[in-house]
Amino acid sequence: MLKNPKYFSIIILTTLSLIWGSSFILIKKSLIGFSSGQVASLRIIFAFIVLFPVALPRLKKITLKQYKFLFLVGLTANLLPAFLFAKAETGLESGLTGVLNSLTPMFTLIVGLIAFNGKLRKGELIGLIIGLIGSAGLSFVSSSGELSSMNFYALFVVAATICYGISANIIKVHLNDFNPKMLTSVSIFTIAPFAIIYLFTTDFFTHFQNTSETWTSLGAVFILGAVGTAFALILFNRLIQTTSAVSATSVTYLIPIIAILWGIIDGEAFFPLHLLGVVLIIIGVYFVTKANTKVKKEN
Repeated sequence: MLKNPKYFSIIILTTLSLIWGSSFILIKKSLIGFSSGQVASLRIIFAFIVLFPVALPRLKKITLKQYKFLFLVGLTANLLPAFLFAKAETGLESGLTGVLNSLTPMFTLIVGLIAFNGKLRKGELIGLIIGLIGSAGLSFVSSSGELSSMNFYALFVVAATICYGISANIIKVHLNDFNPKMLTSVSIFTIAPFAIIYLFTTDFFTHFQNTSETWTSLGAVFILGAVGTAFALILFNRLIQTTSAVSATSVTYLIPIIAILWGIIDGEAFFPLHLLGVVLIIIGVYFVTKANTKVKKEN
């Protein structure tokens, strides 16, 4: 069963959905003890610590040109999204952040079209329109469940999903033959110094003198970095290499469900308008991935 590529991809997709669907509640818990920038930098640093033994023996095997692409992957798949998602959750519920993360396949498609002069098919266009309407609608739902002014924190999530779309296309086009462990560990290695430098410019150490909740937050961000970033990215990069970039990012089908469930358990409100937005986004993602898979089979 595990040797069958179809079942192997399903297992990875399910595992990633559980891990990344839980990452938004972990960000929320991390923000109790730290600022958004500290949470983001700690996430990268913990992933770096876990992956450093994996990266070290592989550093000499990589060319300068490959380092360029690995740095771009580290920047767009890890460093920038880490800061953007943490900032977003200072003004958005964790469940809704997880829902908006579902835009990733759409922006993966858009980036691919722009960067590689692809052709937009009818099904993909329909999916993009439906998904973007759903995400835009969610950003206008107030804390009381009614339509209100736009919550601009949603734009941080949109920016993060654009970053994910860029990284997925870079991996598929330029790093498709890379070992997933090498790809993940070295890309994290290239951007870790920026996270370390940033953390030491903050008041990180003073937090431990102020509240016992800081240690709980530190535990949450450690899981976020070690499991939600390091381990999950190895699986995701493997998935991209065995499928298309758009199909791989369809992991976002299940992520919103897990994120919403965690949010409800933690006392977050979930209203009918939220459900409508979720449904529209998932329908949009379905049209995008279905059209992409159909073309891939025809080719």
